[in-house]
Amino acid sequence: MSNIYHISTRAALNSARQEGSYRTASLSSEGFIHFSQLHQVMGVANAFYKGQQELVILVVDPKLLKAELKYEPPVHPGGASQNATMPTAEQKFPHLYGSLNIDAIISEVDLLPLNDGSFVLPPALSS
Repeated sequence: MSNIYHISTRAALNSARQEGSYRTASLSSEGFIHFSQLHQVMGVANAFYKGQQELVILVVDPKLLKAELKYEPPVHPGGASQNATMPTAEQKFPHLYGSLNIDAIISEVDLLPLNDGSFVLPPALSS
């Protein structure tokens, strides 16, 4: 099973390390944490995070997860850029139905915006 990816703020990741697990608002409101497959990460970044700073991509090994992982059509939370291409219902996205255990995060990669606020796949993930 391939790694999965989640975009977070550096502050949220640091808090999760102190607490021992990572949770998002979507876990309370939708029942799961949104993840992406590698080919979906930049679409999500540019649709929902354009112009934001201090972002990190969490690289997660699904074999290490303690909560249930399902691949499902996207659920579009609020806040997507109006100019971004939204994921389509035909795509399947990983959804984690519980908190993310910190030991499942195998690496983290800084996600830095370009001058126009958009993102490109960091070199560390493109190899």
